Amino acid sequence: MSTKRKGAYAAKVKRATHMLFYRRHQKPGVKGWELRKALSSDYPKVLDVLDDFLKPLDLQVKTVFEEEKAPEKPSVDDLDKARFYVTLRGSLEPKEAKMIGWRIDDLAGLAITISYVISKKGQAARRDVEELLGEKLAGWKVGLNLDRYIRYGYLQQDDNEQLYLDWRTRAEVDEKALIDLLLYSEVEEAARSKVKVSVEAEEEDEAGENSEG
Repeated sequence: MSTKRKGAYAAKVKRATHMLFYRRHQKPGVKGWELRKALSSDYPKVLDVLDDFLKPLDLQVKTVFEEEKAPEKPSVDDLDKARFYVTLRGSLEPKEAKMIGWRIDDLAGLAITISYVISKKGQAARRDVEELLGEKLAGWKVGLNLDRYIRYGYLQQDDNEQLYLDWRTRAEVDEKALIDLLLYSEVEEAARSKVKVSVEAEEEDEAGENSEG
């Protein structure tokens, strides 16, 4: 979009900024139909302009659709039903995460939980997640952390204690990048284990040869 055309959207961008940054509902963000009502039918273009302005601040306008899998070519109806948020464009550094009250092990637990629910096609029993987290976190923290993830909107839990991904995961987490990162970590860990076993075997062989000599 040209600079001249962006200027024509200045008032609408300002209004969109107010709607996205100031929380008016239980969940943050704004529905597409609300933006249409306030900004007219060209609100997707207004959000594109706002997204460009937010880039230097490492922020972005994120679109979250009702379906877990976003449509390849969203229709006007899809956009009207979607919810729009302002989120980080990049990722938090460990020091920044501590400043907002998250310990590294809390973030690791969240990553493990989200990836596990994804691996179970979007639904997992809470007891299974608790068992998994119990291998990584102190026992007393498992339940507290899960309740925190639910309270902050990363997970939702039904009456049968089944866990699902909630709005904040869909808005803030790049699920594919998370899975790729965890898979890479597992490969690295497996490679380190092989090297360790190989080194220990060589040391044992050398020790055996020395004792024979």
